[in-house]
Amino acid sequence: MDSSLYVYVEDVRGEGLDKVLDRITGYGVAGVTVAAAYHCARDVTPHGRPRVTIRRDGAHFTPPEDLFGELRLVPPVQEGAGEQPLAALRLATAERGLKLHGWTVFLQNTTLGLANPDVTVRSCFGDRGSPADLCPSHPDVRRYAVALGRAVARQGVDSVVAEALHFGTFGHGYHHERSFVPLGPMDVFLLGLCFCDFCMRRAADLGVNAEVAREECARVVGGVLDGDPPAQGEVTRAALTAYAGPEVVAYARARSEVVTSLVSEVSTAVGAEGSKLVFLDATGAVKGYAEGLPSGGLAAHDSWQLGVDLVALGDLVPSLGVLAYARDAGRVGDDVGAYRRSTGKDKELRVVLRPGLPDTDSADRLAAKVRAVRAAGADAVDFYAYGLMPYPILDRIPGALAD
Repeated sequence: MDSSLYVYVEDVRGEGLDKVLDRITGYGVAGVTVAAAYHCARDVTPHGRPRVTIRRDGAHFTPPEDLFGELRLVPPVQEGAGEQPLAALRLATAERGLKLHGWTVFLQNTTLGLANPDVTVRSCFGDRGSPADLCPSHPDVRRYAVALGRAVARQGVDSVVAEALHFGTFGHGYHHERSFVPLGPMDVFLLGLCFCDFCMRRAADLGVNAEVAREECARVVGGVLDGDPPAQGEVTRAALTAYAGPEVVAYARARSEVVTSLVSEVSTAVGAEGSKLVFLDATGAVKGYAEGLPSGGLAAHDSWQLGVDLVALGDLVPSLGVLAYARDAGRVGDDVGAYRRSTGKDKELRVVLRPGLPDTDSADRLAAKVRAVRAAGADAVDFYAYGLMPYPILDRIPGALAD
């Protein structure tokens, strides 16, 4: 079974390239998945320099002029990109017999969103209230995503690991968020739907009455904001139909065409540069990120909420990544099995596990989850992330892989 460990350029720079790779080699993984283009964050980095790391939006390389020279959207350049950290990693990993994967955050970029608010998602009320979320329907965003995928592939990586190459959620649209209104899960979902001109036009082309869908969303969510009690329970198509009407559900389902066509374009561009695309579906993180206690349906069954059509993507991308953020090994196995059934047996299936908190409290639990991943038919298990986990937690990886 293939494997890798996720790392950040800042962590490698702070601790030293050889020291980090020597440790990673000792964990027994087959590769390194490096954040080639990432988003802003503040992380506690237990063995890093510094111990609290500020990460910024942007790429750890200079955007190629032939790819971005004519584009409106260009990724910000990370501090130290001129030192070519990805080239150094590529050389050092090759010397150690490790694969190198380029982890790329595509459509989550607060810097670009604040500078170009018209390319971000627009709510049913007309608000541009999620500056971190670039809309995958917008032509400028789509051109940017294709160029970014091609640029990362040019760094000589074995694969481009695509994060946020789909619609986002309302609950993850900015760095500090507050709501003192008791919104239910379906209200949060409806607030996250994009009703920009491009999204509405694409939905209308598929036979959806987009304006009715927008009006119904605004009516339902507006009522809750005015004091109506929110509906509780899981977000399902049936529940949404009862709560907001069939046109809203049709509108939500139409978003899969946007995502599928964009992923296809990016995958083709990455392949043209001699690499391959690994599409990360974030549904498992949406369901289990905070506590590792996903509820309701399996992640593969709920991926439609992000505009992800697993069956369609299974025919278009060579590899799918699953974020299995759950404490229970049985739940991990069930999730992975559902993804395998959706994509078929011929596509690579990679599963990302966290070796520590909040969803892994022991070496035995990590080993049990790796066994569940293997039994469910996955081809690879990856671990997130080197700089975020204390050394004793990372030391669980070799035993889990060997079990």
